[in-house]
Amino acid sequence: MFSYKMSMIQLFTVVKKIVLVYLLFIVCSNTCFSQYKTENVVIVTMDGMRWQEVFTGADSALLFNKTYSRDINGTAEKFWDTCSNKRREMLFPFVWSVIATQGQLHGNRNTGSLVNVANPYRFSYPGYNEIFTGYPDTAVDSNDKIINKNRNVLEFINQQQGYTGKVAVFSTWDVFPYILNKWRSGIYMNSNDDLIDSTTDHSGLLNDIQNLSSKPIDVRLDVLTYIGAREYLKVKSPKVLCIGFDETDDFAHKGDYEQYLKSAHSQDAMIADLWHTLQSLPQYRDKTTLIITCDHGRGDKIKDNWTDHGDEIMESGEIWMAAIGPDMPVTGEVKQPELIYQKQLAPTIAKLVGFDFINTQSVNAPIAGLLKPQFTVPADLTVRAYSLIP
Repeated sequence: MFSYKMSMIQLFTVVKKIVLVYLLFIVCSNTCFSQYKTENVVIVTMDGMRWQEVFTGADSALLFNKTYSRDINGTAEKFWDTCSNKRREMLFPFVWSVIATQGQLHGNRNTGSLVNVANPYRFSYPGYNEIFTGYPDTAVDSNDKIINKNRNVLEFINQQQGYTGKVAVFSTWDVFPYILNKWRSGIYMNSNDDLIDSTTDHSGLLNDIQNLSSKPIDVRLDVLTYIGAREYLKVKSPKVLCIGFDETDDFAHKGDYEQYLKSAHSQDAMIADLWHTLQSLPQYRDKTTLIITCDHGRGDKIKDNWTDHGDEIMESGEIWMAAIGPDMPVTGEVKQPELIYQKQLAPTIAKLVGFDFINTQSVNAPIAGLLKPQFTVPADLTVRAYSLIP
């Protein structure tokens, strides 16, 4: 009888251990091992797009200046209103109807939201280097076609299990292959004169248009970059895709404010089409985070400086960022003080797909506001759980 009683106690103890271990496993499965819903990340860059137009719309000092706008009446009809909120909606309808209501917008310095570059040069190659390597390298000080020695987040992700061969970049500017070091990184890159992949739908027609077009900015039009990227997305299903637009910067350098606005508006339309395409495909719908940003800002305090940027124009270090996806709180336009740096984007992109990207030269935290807080198991949970077991 005594032996039977001891056996029952021992059995009950074993059952308790099994139940507690199972409960611990369930808790850990939903906390320690929880992952973000994001399986894909799309990054869009709008070269040299000022935060001023993003948040307040067309600038009257430039729009109504005959030096910068040839067709003032026609451009005003498309993009002018006395209300700044209305103006920005006219210029960026997708950004303000969808991202502002379902995602986040950072960089309106009028409300204290600051997004800055950390590199001292404030032009394109240093800016893109900072975006993708997380390192404001002072040795990167020109726009020349020099192969970048710095490791970037896209090649890092391409080396991770499940992502190899699933990272692609389409750019208008032909310096991107050097910035992202296509010869070392192994990622798929398509830039300027590169032919669209022959396996994509309508590739022959796209290549004909690209080869026969007049190239008013000396590189292919942004719409060809976008359509090539969209067709590649449909056929190849990359998990990480970067699209680099360029027209806004080129037309700004030419002092053509009218076309600068039209190109910005066109890029917004392409981003809208991209988002709708992503949501129409099962592998991307509700599993994709879209990030939109720029490489540098432009002059503003002296209005004639809007055409340029660089280390002598302080405002060209002022940028902005928009994002939408399943793992971020919906804040809309951020209206409280904050400070975000361009160099934080690289670790943020990696974190969204479950990886920690650390540049050996510089360690930066991901942008906390873009990621929903993940509940973590207290460090002593295991000890407390097993302390209940006799």
